[in-house]
Amino acid sequence: MPIVAKLDELGKGAWIALMVLGFYVFWPLGLAILAFTFWSGRMGCWKGHEMSRWNRGGEMRDAGTWWQPPQRSSGNRAFDEYRTDTLRRLEEEQREFHEFLGRLRMAKDKAEFDQFMAERRNRPSPNPNPEPSPPQN
Repeated sequence: MPIVAKLDELGKGAWIALMVLGFYVFWPLGLAILAFTFWSGRMGCWKGHEMSRWNRGGEMRDAGTWWQPPQRSSGNRAFDEYRTDTLRRLEEEQREFHEFLGRLRMAKDKAEFDQFMAERRNRPSPNPNPEPSPPQN
């Protein structure tokens, strides 16, 4: 199967292009290619927790920090410690930045609210019981 090996070398985009072309030429052919890619695991949908080159580091965790795959040792303990320390420092900076943005939003909201209240206090209030004007003779 040299065609399959060549498409695997080119990646998911080649499989998707072939599938679209198959649907364009003859829809059962496109459907067969789609079934083959899912059945063989080439699209990565049924592979469980494996990481492909398309989604490393681009997914978000629920806490708002970047998802990190489990760290494997590089074999160099000094580098592993440096990497761990750098990642910890970056996460701390990211947390501090998110807190700063929260304070900034709060200050902006407070300034807008204070401005609204000042404008409200300074506008003339309508007279709820207008006096009837005297009749004109």
